[in-house]
Amino acid sequence: MDINFTRYASLDQERQLKAREYSRKRRQLSFVDMGIATLGILLILTLGLDRWLRDLLQDAASQAPFLRWQPLSGWYPVQILAYALILIIVYQLATLPLSYYGGFVLSHRYGLSVMVLKQWLGDLLKGFALNLVLEALMITLIYALLAYQPQWWWLWVALVLLFFSVIMANLAPVLILPLFYKFTPLPEGELTQRLLALAARANTKVKGVFSMQMSNKTTATNAALMGLGNTRRVVLGDTMTNNYTPDEIEVVLAHELGHHVHADIWKLLISQSVLTLCGLFVANLVLHWVVDTLHFYRALTDPATLPFLFLLIGLYSLIVMPLGNMYSRSMEYQADEYALQSTQKIEAFKSVMTRLANQNLTEVEPSPIVEFLFHSHPSINKRLKHAEEFAGRGSSVRTSVQP
Repeated sequence: MDINFTRYASLDQERQLKAREYSRKRRQLSFVDMGIATLGILLILTLGLDRWLRDLLQDAASQAPFLRWQPLSGWYPVQILAYALILIIVYQLATLPLSYYGGFVLSHRYGLSVMVLKQWLGDLLKGFALNLVLEALMITLIYALLAYQPQWWWLWVALVLLFFSVIMANLAPVLILPLFYKFTPLPEGELTQRLLALAARANTKVKGVFSMQMSNKTTATNAALMGLGNTRRVVLGDTMTNNYTPDEIEVVLAHELGHHVHADIWKLLISQSVLTLCGLFVANLVLHWVVDTLHFYRALTDPATLPFLFLLIGLYSLIVMPLGNMYSRSMEYQADEYALQSTQKIEAFKSVMTRLANQNLTEVEPSPIVEFLFHSHPSINKRLKHAEEFAGRGSSVRTSVQP
């Protein structure tokens, strides 16, 4: 059944044309970015630059004693971090024009960004610094365990990553996101009371309802139930609270509460951990093969293995991405079902889906292959069909109980 979009007067066909153009250009930029990363690593490996850079750092160690620090046999953490830093900076510089065009030029061209260049650069630098710290910790962990537990490092890394993911999910709304957005409690009123009551009916304890200042950066909007345990909170973009009706916002929050009711955060953490565990196990087998059998590198902890490890991780992530997205879409469908069941506000659900498509330049009906490969949410078309089917099921139930 195809949805007749003319029934939804708020659907802007001109915005949909822009949405398709914007989505296509964003995908093209992603492909170019992946191509640069892949080509760069292949050139490093085929030209022997991986071992050349290692030798360069080891020669520099004669003049810089801190580079020779060796807490475990064969493990030189400072050399490995310096090696990784060089790779990351070169990649960031190579892709900086893409980041500028996709993150600043394109978003302004399609009316999604209101940031000035200085503000955008500030967020870019904060994101780069945060990612750099996290990547440095991850690389240090991997190579420390390669030195200490060469046969079982992959299992320990997966367990540490699971623990770290839980900690980050707990701390994100209080430590990470405030670096980029200002959060303020939503004033007392009907909307706040309705949202808190909705959370209470879902047996979800929240720290309150907060407004996230998005309007100084974007014209898009978002809402979420963030955090775990003592940091869980309802977060609404001010671009939503200023423009959407209480019924529409209630439906959006009900969707987010559906994730909590179905324990989707834990399901995602565990499923991602399983995928990570499998990927690390494959990487372990391949690394032992190229080191122990082919003798391509001096040891598992050889800094020159970093580009090869990056290549393995990138290829594996690309292969399993559709699987992760498929699982995510199934959870989003169930969260939509919960929102429809718990609120019974079918028209508000249709309205908010349509308005979000217009406001965020979301392509209503992407091609099936694009949705399968890249989308973590069902298309707006499918979500509207879901609401129609839910309405039909409700009508059937009401008809069957009439005398």
